[in-house]
Amino acid sequence: MKKWNISVPDKNAVSKLMIGCGITSLTAAALVQKGYSSPDSVMQKLNVDELSDPFLIKDMQEAADTINDAIDNNQRICVYGDYDCDGVMSTVILYSYLLEAGADVIYYIPERSEGFGLNKKAIDKISADGAELIVTVDNGISAIEEAEYIYSSGMKLVVTDHHQQGEILPRAEAIVDPHRNDCFSTFKFMCGAGIALKLVAALDGGDYITALEQFGDLAAIATIADIVSLTGENRFLVSYGMELIQNTDRPALIALKKVAGLDEKPLNSDSISFGLAPRINAAGRFGSPKTAAELFLCDDYDEALAIAQSLDKLNNERKKAEADIINEIFTMIADDPSLIRGRVIFICGKNWHHGVIGIVASRIMEHFGKPVFIASESNGEIRGSARSFGDFSIFSALNSAAEVLEKFGGHPSAGGFTIKMGKVEKFAILLERYAFENHRTMPVMTASADYPLNPTELTLQNIEGLSVLEPFGAGNEKPMFFIGNAEVTDIVPLSAGTHSKLKIKLGFAQFDVLAFRSSPDSLCVKKGDLCDLIVTLGTNNFRGNISMSIIAQELRPANFEQSKYFAAFAAFEAFLRNEELPHAYYASMLPVRDDVVKIYQMIPNNGINSDTLYLRLNDPKINFCKFSVAAEALRQLGLIRISYDDSKIYKVKVTHKADLNSAPILVSLRNKIGK
Repeated sequence: MKKWNISVPDKNAVSKLMIGCGITSLTAAALVQKGYSSPDSVMQKLNVDELSDPFLIKDMQEAADTINDAIDNNQRICVYGDYDCDGVMSTVILYSYLLEAGADVIYYIPERSEGFGLNKKAIDKISADGAELIVTVDNGISAIEEAEYIYSSGMKLVVTDHHQQGEILPRAEAIVDPHRNDCFSTFKFMCGAGIALKLVAALDGGDYITALEQFGDLAAIATIADIVSLTGENRFLVSYGMELIQNTDRPALIALKKVAGLDEKPLNSDSISFGLAPRINAAGRFGSPKTAAELFLCDDYDEALAIAQSLDKLNNERKKAEADIINEIFTMIADDPSLIRGRVIFICGKNWHHGVIGIVASRIMEHFGKPVFIASESNGEIRGSARSFGDFSIFSALNSAAEVLEKFGGHPSAGGFTIKMGKVEKFAILLERYAFENHRTMPVMTASADYPLNPTELTLQNIEGLSVLEPFGAGNEKPMFFIGNAEVTDIVPLSAGTHSKLKIKLGFAQFDVLAFRSSPDSLCVKKGDLCDLIVTLGTNNFRGNISMSIIAQELRPANFEQSKYFAAFAAFEAFLRNEELPHAYYASMLPVRDDVVKIYQMIPNNGINSDTLYLRLNDPKINFCKFSVAAEALRQLGLIRISYDDSKIYKVKVTHKADLNSAPILVSLRNKIGK
């Protein structure tokens, strides 16, 4: 369960934007919540209609001059990219332009096994291929040693990147990166492909016409895939690029849309993020990134379709590997639930594919609502990835465990690491120590609503007005809205019970709300209950008939006391970790026999989600901590089992009589109380 944050934007600010921008109340409320306080700020951030002068970026002129000189002197140029979607698109953009400009050009994209950025073996190969100038895209800002090696090999270097600079810059003819400390360009948040597109414009004298027409689609895909802020120039670039993608004649995109099932559907940022980008990324994860580059350099549709189908196959392999690892992790948790009871989750397996470890860490984090560190031992090395949220810093946590790490890196929300052999247990201890010393109260995953709705605002016109905020993405997330005290008048199963449709009543108005991946039995409310929801709003177009679409992102009984729930859960887990609690807590945590029996009897034969069971209990005498203790006692006695992949509790067929008082957790609690 997530903690809900319900925002109530300032009414005067909302009215000001409604009048000044000519937008609906829902749109204005969402903008105020995003921090826009005036019509001018909205225009500046969201209504950008062009890209800024490429030469505003430090060293752009020097980069263009160096590359154009190399073209004029027939010097071989190597475009050096990266193996993710942004790196591949960046490579294709610059390589294609240089090829059409008559340059002697090659490209090099490192395999994932080579690691990120420039490496000396690759530099040797590029030198042997006769290159005299290397131009990096989407990397290079931190390649201090490698840059010196390039010059010692008789070549020159131009760096284009969008990552943060370190204490010193690499040796190069030009370093084009908006994040340079001495770069005063107006927009800082482009991805590598966006910078590559600006470089193409600079090579063409600063004119964007050719660059956007030829490469706006590729830059848009990379911008969405790399999860950079969809504000300012990125917003313009993605909007422009999506128009090109929707009406493309590029064989690669026609083929890729076909294998992704998007060839006859309207495109948005989600379909690119979840349909196109994963297939491009799959090349670098499970094959070679060169395959993805070859797709976008291909002019023949049949050839492009064959390559796209191979990428689709790689993406299916990626999904299978991801699912296999996650299933193995849930099995490990079922055997040892203490794996998820720490302040952070650290799980180490064997021979897990490193190309999906980061994705797996994100999935486990979302599922359990804790910072997650996933590692795998293979070929004599223990490598891992970590993901976090809130104010828990992955980089700081890894830094605190540096003594047992071969290497590590990252930022507050994500990182990578390699553990010294034989130090796995010590690494887990150091992570828990860091969390305990720096986060006595651990961050809780949240679901935030931008605005509380009233029934009169739920109109088709109001919802259609939200489209001016598109495209949605990082920095411009799709707005979410709160609906409170809605009466559930009916619950209808959809797709054989895979999904649900709730019919709700708000005042005198009635609405349909879709709850995807939630069967009627799994919902924590039933017909006749009052519920609260956090929803997203949109429209459906069926045979020309447009209707409103309300999709539940979060659902729970009305007026749920979440502060008590999270405090109780924190106390329960702290007790399992043998952390000291105020003595008065222990008595309030101890369930009596009738509590345990009531909980057990309410478990249906087909199982039930643990949170749903607790919410359906609706018993003020059974707080969530007491409920959790009772459930753990039943599990320890073998009377129930918990499926951790869906958090469901199932009864176990009983073949023996169980003594409730013998459950270890109850014994431990009574010892704390002194009974």
